[in-house]
Amino acid sequence: MRKNFSFFIFHFSFGQKGQSLVEIILAMGLAVIILPALLTGLVSSRQGKAQQTQRTQAVYLLNETVDALRSSREKGWIGFAVNGTFHPAISGSSWTLVPGSTVSAGLIQQVTISDLNRDSNGAIATIGGTLDPSSKKVDIAISWGQPYLSTVSATLFITRYLENNSFTQTTVADFTAGILTNTVIPNPPEADGEVILGAGGGGGDWCQPTKSITQVDLPKSGVANAISAIEGAVFAGTGDNSSGVSFAKVPLVGDPPLGATVAATFDGYKTNAAVFGDAHYAYLGTDNNSKEVVIIDLTQFSDPPTNSKYKEAGSINVAGNVNGNNVYVLNNKAYVLASTKLYIYDITTREGSHSTELNTGGLTLSGTGKRVLVASSSNGKTYAYVATNATSNQFQIVDVSNAASPTIVGQKTLGTSQIGVDVYVNVSNLNLDRAYFVTSQVSGNPDFFILNISSKTSPAIIGNGYDTQGMSPKGVTVVTGNRAIIVGTGGTNQYQVIKILNETNPTSCAGLQYSTGVNGVSSILQSNGYAYSYIITGDVTAELKIILGGAGGQYSSAGTFTSSAFDAGYNVSFNRFDPVFLQPSQTTVKFQVAVANAVSGSCTGATYSFIGPGLTSNVSDVFATGSAVPLLSSGSYQNPGRCFKYKVFFTSSDPTQTPELDSFTVNYSP
Repeated sequence: MRKNFSFFIFHFSFGQKGQSLVEIILAMGLAVIILPALLTGLVSSRQGKAQQTQRTQAVYLLNETVDALRSSREKGWIGFAVNGTFHPAISGSSWTLVPGSTVSAGLIQQVTISDLNRDSNGAIATIGGTLDPSSKKVDIAISWGQPYLSTVSATLFITRYLENNSFTQTTVADFTAGILTNTVIPNPPEADGEVILGAGGGGGDWCQPTKSITQVDLPKSGVANAISAIEGAVFAGTGDNSSGVSFAKVPLVGDPPLGATVAATFDGYKTNAAVFGDAHYAYLGTDNNSKEVVIIDLTQFSDPPTNSKYKEAGSINVAGNVNGNNVYVLNNKAYVLASTKLYIYDITTREGSHSTELNTGGLTLSGTGKRVLVASSSNGKTYAYVATNATSNQFQIVDVSNAASPTIVGQKTLGTSQIGVDVYVNVSNLNLDRAYFVTSQVSGNPDFFILNISSKTSPAIIGNGYDTQGMSPKGVTVVTGNRAIIVGTGGTNQYQVIKILNETNPTSCAGLQYSTGVNGVSSILQSNGYAYSYIITGDVTAELKIILGGAGGQYSSAGTFTSSAFDAGYNVSFNRFDPVFLQPSQTTVKFQVAVANAVSGSCTGATYSFIGPGLTSNVSDVFATGSAVPLLSSGSYQNPGRCFKYKVFFTSSDPTQTPELDSFTVNYSP
């Protein structure tokens, strides 16, 4: 290499001896000061270029090391996640980690792999914390000693993301191995397996109905068209012709098979498709223009001592030449649908004729009233839910809190030019937020609708409805286990069971054929937990038929499911759980998890402490959905651990609805 130097050249003049000596001394002093600095700068310049070259090479090697580490990790976590000092090397056509550091071209390459701890929130803990077996801290250092001792470094936090394992429960066998407390596995199961609320014991499956467990022939040969039920009794009426009795009460005895015989009857009127009853009275809608509603005393008889015919107690006379199409009674008030109006009467005294409505002149509806149900709401108001035969706004909600001045507060058009037929709401539930509605049948159009009525002023259709496939609906009810029952005439199945757990996509799960048609349906969940549907058919030899149902047993408002233990085989980190569940309105599903160490090599004898996101076992400390599994070592909860369980909490405030657990998956890493 060519070296360039610069020199100071001093010129000496000896003409003046004293002055020359001073100049010589001054020049020598300047040289002493300047020359060392110049020489040092020249040397530093040479070393700076060398240092920069080394740094550039070190940075390149650092980046190559990072790539090599990632490649090694992807080949397999177990081989990668070993604590110690290493350096990457090519083995065949891929990178591998070789113990110890290495030196190449004056650069020392060193990789240090160590454990990583996390706090209870999953964040990296610099002090304390719990070991995360699925993550490693990796420190990379590339150093050199000439011309200066220097290092470039990087710290990586590498997490296992390949070869994660998971454990899933979803079959009947999976759930049967767990502990059911006021919960059941429907039997026979649907698809794979699921867990729902239910106290176990008797009952059947709505989705596997038999034509009837009991059937009753009503007196005479009339065509029955009206039905309602209370616990322990069914009320039926005929009116399509004059050949039958106006009314029959059928007491129910035993569970199951249900004993049912006609106790007594009432006659003299042609009953419309309207009959309502309680323990003391029954109310018939008739075509008699002076007694549109007849009140029957179910404790009095007109033919003692035979006592086979009930006694008429009173009546309601609606103004004008109209029929009593439907009636509902609540808190000593009768709500009567006649023609296109809703009338309200005070019937505190049942006896005698009632002709003065509380709402003078009645409330005009969108069409002829077909069905009315009345219920008190959690907001302190009382609402009537009405189905009319109009082709628009068939469903109407009426605020009847002020009986003298009821008002229509909400309404909804359903279907395409289809008239309203029937509506069901669970009047026993104060938190009314669902209505179920059927319309007349139009080929290719839905005729069953679920409505969100949380807002009484803005009822909204959920999903796109359901097509009963050619049946002309006559009635609808909702039973336990998230099932709707729709009955009618025509089509293939005149009794249809619809799964409504997924409200946006109702699906059929069963159907029965009744060639004479089904004219009405009612259902009752009894206090002992048994559930039945009662249908009135065109079969003149056995008009009333009783079908046993239930969500695999008696209804429960709350219950739990505790899974069987999963044994990972060795200590692992349980990372996240993801359940698949359905949660209708008025219901909840919540979760807790437990991770424990094995006892004598087995998860059977392990002690499990179930915790929620707050890291406690309080029943209020629960996960609402899938989440990270807490990484924590506290008492009998040990994550990482070998053994895993989960617990599910179910609740429902509506007997017709239950949440459902379909599957549970937990992800874990060695």
